[in-house]
Amino acid sequence: MKSIILREVKSFFGSPIGYLVIAIFLIINGLFLWVFEGEYNILKTGFADMTPFFTLAPWILIFLIPAVTMRSFSDEKKQGTLELLLTKPLSIWEIVNGKFIGALLLIVMAIIPTFIYVWVIYGLGMPEGNIDMGSTIGSYFGLLFLISGYSAIGIFTSTLSENQIVAFIIAVFLCFFIYFGFEGLATVVPSVSNFIAALGMQDHYKSMSRGVIDTQDILYFASITIAFLSFTVYNLKSFKS
Repeated sequence: MKSIILREVKSFFGSPIGYLVIAIFLIINGLFLWVFEGEYNILKTGFADMTPFFTLAPWILIFLIPAVTMRSFSDEKKQGTLELLLTKPLSIWEIVNGKFIGALLLIVMAIIPTFIYVWVIYGLGMPEGNIDMGSTIGSYFGLLFLISGYSAIGIFTSTLSENQIVAFIIAVFLCFFIYFGFEGLATVVPSVSNFIAALGMQDHYKSMSRGVIDTQDILYFASITIAFLSFTVYNLKSFKS
């Protein structure tokens, strides 16, 4: 599995994809958080916290993560190398996990530079250091779990077509629906709104963003990730047979 991870990371940074993903994520966040006027501008909110970043990041990642994962198996299918990959002395689970971890590492690399925002806000606080670190750390954990779920969905959709654009569009739709769709449906059926909202990622992500690391939220994101990785393994087994 280690060889698959290294291969994925090298392929990301052997082409402009890896650098573009990191640059686009940081530039978009930087512009909205520090330059553009609006509700996401940290300097205009008057509060020393990272809430605007953690509100904005899931929406940016809905597009960026599918852009990273769309080539995972679609490219293998298109180039005819998937059969060769499946004949290697690795289980299908190891191959899928290697692709998944490789994509996850790239997105985490894009998140790490945002720690600078925490340092800047820490310094700008009145008094200095007036920032809720518990909430901030919880939000980063929540974002990490959200990234894990998005990545698993993207890896899965890359097995559905050899066309990367098709895989990208399906992944964006699924990520959007599972993140926000259930929240929208909850408003349509008020009688069971809490239950429906709890099926979506946004409800659990918001919970973790408050600094509360609940086992229910962790189990939810773990279940989403494992479920879509299992779907990926199933599709590859069907292809292999």
